[in-house]
Amino acid sequence: QVHLVESGGGLVQAGGSLRLSCAASGRPIDNEPIEWYRQAPGQQRELVAHIISDGSTYYANSVRGRFTISRDNAKNTMYLQMNSLKPEDTAVYYCKMNEYWGQGTQVTVSS
Repeated sequence: QVHLVESGGGLVQAGGSLRLSCAASGRPIDNEPIEWYRQAPGQQRELVAHIISDGSTYYANSVRGRFTISRDNAKNTMYLQMNSLKPEDTAVYYCKMNEYWGQGTQVTVSS
């Protein structure tokens, strides 16, 4: 059984930074595609970033240049570093590995 547990969300002022973590158990993350999604109130869940086994990354246009996705295979943990946060980044953020989802962590950016 695979479990993903996010942490690191919170309230931050516009322009600030947060680092989200997603700790995995039950399966090594080494060669797995990792994704971060977010869902704002009343909106559909959207893909924010992903990283695949060879290290290639993808970012949504709205976060490119501000967010960085990474993984630490030794800790079996993936990260989303979020800089220059904007109020429109406010959402619940979810990590995903294959068909498994974390429970989500709230990020709120005040103006």
